[in-house]
Formats: sequence, C-alpha cells, structure tokens
Amino acid sequence: MTATIEPSAGAPSVADQVPVLMTQVAGYVGHRTIAIGLRGGLVRAVAERPGSTADDLAEHLALDNFYVSVWCRSALAAGVLVRDGGGLRLAPHMDTLLLDTGSPAYVGGVFTLFEQPEVFGRFAANLATGERMWWDDTSPEWITQVSGTGTPFYTRLIPGGLALVPGLTERLEAGCRVVDTACGAGRGVVRLATTYPNCEVVGIDGDAHSIAEARKRVEAAGLADRVRLECIPLEDMTLDEPAAVVINNISMHECRDIDRVAANVLAMLESGGWFVISDFPFPDTDEALRTPPGRVMCGIQFFEAQIDDQLLPRAAYDDLLSRHGFAHMGSAALTLMHTLTYGRGPGGGSR
Repeated sequence: MTATIEPSAGAPSVADQVPVLMTQVAGYVGHRTIAIGLRGGLVRAVAERPGSTADDLAEHLALDNFYVSVWCRSALAAGVLVRDGGGLRLAPHMDTLLLDTGSPAYVGGVFTLFEQPEVFGRFAANLATGERMWWDDTSPEWITQVSGTGTPFYTRLIPGGLALVPGLTERLEAGCRVVDTACGAGRGVVRLATTYPNCEVVGIDGDAHSIAEARKRVEAAGLADRVRLECIPLEDMTLDEPAAVVINNISMHECRDIDRVAANVLAMLESGGWFVISDFPFPDTDEALRTPPGRVMCGIQFFEAQIDDQLLPRAAYDDLLSRHGFAHMGSAALTLMHTLTYGRGPGGGSR
C-alpha cells in the first residue's frame, strides 16, 4: 500500500503551483520575443508601418517570412502587437515604451541589457568561485546598454525630479557648480548643462572608457566650455572649488566605500549645498520582492553581485545622510523603481 501526503490545511496544491512556474516560462518567452524584435528591427518596422502583415515585414527587413510569422504570433501573445484589419500594429503606448529613448517611460533598453553576458551568463559561469569584476572588465556594448537604460532615469530626474527638492530649482536656474558623480557615458552631464545653461557641470567617473565616451558626447553637444570630466574613483574625488549640488544617479549603491563617498560629497559642497541620490528602491520585505518591480530589481542584483555590491532599500540612504551630518532631508518616488533621497550640508537654512 502506497502512502500519500496530503497538503496541510490552506497550503497550495501541486495544481495551484503549476501556474506559478508557467508564468515564469511565459515571461521568459515574452522577454526573448521583445529583445529579438528590438535587435532585429521588427518592433520599429511595425511602428513605422502599422497594418503590415508578417510577409510585409519580412520583405521590408529582408528576413525569412516563416520566422517573422513566428515572431509576430509570439509578439501578439505577449501583448506587444494587436490585430489591425488583416495586418498588425503595436499595442497602445508600445512605441513610447519600447522605442522612444527620450521618454521618461522608456523601458526598451532593459530587454537587451538583460541579455548581455554580464548579467546572468557570467554569474552562472562563476557560481562556484564567486569571482568578482569591475566596470573596466565589462564590454563596450555593456557600457552602451547601461547608458541607454539609465537615460530615462536622467530624463525623470532632470528637471522634474530635482524640482521636488525644496529650493534647488531656483539655485540651478541662477547658476552654480553641479557635480554628477558616477556620470558614466555622459548623458546626465549633457542634460544638466542644457537644462541649466547658467551652470558649470563636472562629471566624475572611475571608468576610463565611460569618461572617453562622455567626452565625445559633451564635445558633440558643443558643451566642452561648461562641462569638465574627471576619471577618478568616487572614494578619492575632491574639488578645487565647492559645488552647490552633487548628484548621484543609480550608482550610489555601487560605491566600494559608501561612507567614504558620502564624506567626500559633504567636503565638496558649499555651505548649505544639496546632495541628491537617485536610485532603485530595493524592496525590504518578501511581499514587495514578489511584485514585478521587485522581481526586475532582483534581476539587476545578478550583475551587482559580480561587482561586489547589491541595491539598497531607499531608507538606507536616510541612514547614510544622517550619519554624515546632512540636514533637511527628504525623499520622493518618481516611479515604482526610481526614488530620490536628498539632504543639505551644514548651513542649509530652513527646509
């Protein structure tokens, strides 16, 4: 006689748990479908030629008809495409979300970024050794992809996010020195310099390749007279003259010595200067981890682990700024995956 194990009262059955796993598989299929469509030009072709059939798209892009028909069916299943008479078009707002790099809602870069070997491939290969790396060990394509996915964070931050910090917009519009720490490939320094034309902007990053890319971007924008770039780790950064504002966008969690960096920022600020941290708010409960934003941030952690850090809960930045004597602190949520924490150095006056 074979014994059976009955589920405990209230516990899910095997049948209940199957959809949990099927959802993961379905999400993977959808992700790969979107990434293929972005890399292969299919998403853009549908956006530019609404009503096209699979054969139309294949002919336009010189792709295999049968393969394109398979992609179209999967994109329909994923909700990226909808029927348009006898053809296809993008579902509402997909052109903005997947193609418009200038929109604060842009998420298209996430799909191709997560397919880079620096995220899951290298992590899996080094699971036994836990071998670490740093940004200068990554590929140029990785730097480009990260820069692209970080763009909407800058778009939301400048000027809208900064406008939520009391008194800051007025100071920026009047003109001052602004420092963008961990400036990467320079999208942020260009946006700061163009949004606040009376300001001098300094970009600091520890990765030489990123600074080289930033320098090209600044020169192409004709801003070399107002933007200065320095390649130096944030743990060692200093300024020859104080800054009114120091910003860190989606990189503060990567500091090798976050307390040393915070102390450096405080030393760089003029009396009452602002420090603005723009970052991911990593969940601090299991319930929040299981939400879609929480799960995406868990994916980011696979890369972060390889550079020996992890994303931080937003409240961790309150503790950081308090430890270092910042005052008039506050925070704001820009999206479910993007929050600000800010404070002022000594002499900042009233909030």
